Amino acid sequence: MRSFLFGFIIALGLISSAQAAGELQNDKIYFFSYDGCPYCKTADEYIRKNWTGLNIEKIDIYKPGGMYLFKQCAEKFKLGRNVGTPLFCMGDNYLMGWSDENREKFDKLCPAFKK
Repeated sequence: MRSFLFGFIIALGLISSAQAAGELQNDKIYFFSYDGCPYCKTADEYIRKNWTGLNIEKIDIYKPGGMYLFKQCAEKFKLGRNVGTPLFCMGDNYLMGWSDENREKFDKLCPAFKK
């Protein structure tokens, strides 16, 4: 009985995290990252320096609700199981990883997300 109750409480917590996380919005950039990712850090520094006033939400995939939205983005773009960070969900577009090429794509897509 105790293990059933514990499992039930855990399940409620996961549902609550998913509900709290909400759904992806098309007018916002979602920046999925985690603290140990060097590419995430580089992308974050670039964005903070070059793109003020963006409608962007940085989400740590290891914080409550973060993995839920991360999976939503992966499903939306049919990315399968090989999904990595940084991952940007930008309306009808996504960028995965951070390179000179993705930085240029990010720069082209960003004006649509200015506040």
